[in-house]
Amino acid sequence: MTQQQVHTSLETPAIEELNERSREIFRHIVDAYVATGEPIGSRTISRKMGMSLSPATVRNAMADLEDLGLLYAPHTSAGRLPTEAGMRLFVHGLLERGNLTKDEQSRIDAQCTAVGRSLSEVLEEATGMLSGLSHCAGLVVAPKIEEPLKHVEFVALGPGRALVVLVFASGVVENRIIDVPIGLPASSLVEATNYLSTRLVGRRLDQARVEIREELRQQKVELDALTSKVVELGLATWSDDERGGVLIVRGQAQLLDDVTAIEDLERIRRLFSALETKEALLSLLDLTGSAEGVQIFIGAENDLFGLAGCAVVIAPYSNSQQRIVGAIGVIGPTRIDYARIIPLVDYTAQVIGRIIG
Repeated sequence: MTQQQVHTSLETPAIEELNERSREIFRHIVDAYVATGEPIGSRTISRKMGMSLSPATVRNAMADLEDLGLLYAPHTSAGRLPTEAGMRLFVHGLLERGNLTKDEQSRIDAQCTAVGRSLSEVLEEATGMLSGLSHCAGLVVAPKIEEPLKHVEFVALGPGRALVVLVFASGVVENRIIDVPIGLPASSLVEATNYLSTRLVGRRLDQARVEIREELRQQKVELDALTSKVVELGLATWSDDERGGVLIVRGQAQLLDDVTAIEDLERIRRLFSALETKEALLSLLDLTGSAEGVQIFIGAENDLFGLAGCAVVIAPYSNSQQRIVGAIGVIGPTRIDYARIIPLVDYTAQVIGRIIG
């Protein structure tokens, strides 16, 4: 592998168990799977190899690969497809990773480092860009900001919705939308703003959070029930997971562009449902912190993606103290173009790290 090492986590047959002929046949099967998603037969592989091997010889090699758990036949007398274990072996041992062109690097640099954007806007832009370039769904776990606040405000957006605006000492702006009681008077939002401003400004969120919640619990402040609820909702928005802040997912529709069968569509629907489980996705940050470089989870390697039959390619990014604070990557079918996507994710994570640093 070039640049950073690529990591996988489940045991698969060792690449040394395959002779050169089996590796070449297996590579053709995976290449066909990535390109079309369709099974490929021995006769087609024989032709692709210039008839250097007869279809019978190819069939025997495919049978051996199937015995190793690397291939399977989706239908009787059909061609073969790689299993999840097969894809892991390919990615870990046979993949020839590509490199980004200078133009691609410049495009990522330009879209991520535009002047005047907040950190959340930069991350959203990076996630959308990755989705577009990879034709997968992009995701990013935004870092939890640990610095003093300069300003906090609740802004009404319409019936039942409000915007929480936090401005940090460094100038970073974070915006979150929360649901509030229907018919909430504007005065409650003003009171909530004034209450939090006196307790949060100049302090970190984690410093003030426990004290504010205890104060609200004991009702030592003269806030009416609606205002107290707004304050609680605003706090919950910023502290619902200690490991990280915002989870941004963009481009889920990309996962539907290449659906070839009803069962694939059902898998994607299950994935969309799983994507709503924020805790499961945020746990990916813990996984990316366990080893350096791009992390790849294929199917059952991760509980979140096992049922959906999907894969995730994700890389961590660090702050100026070289501490991992977030992760960015893509979600797609197991047959995504790993050779292209791995360097895309890797380089984008490096750019985000430079911006934060």
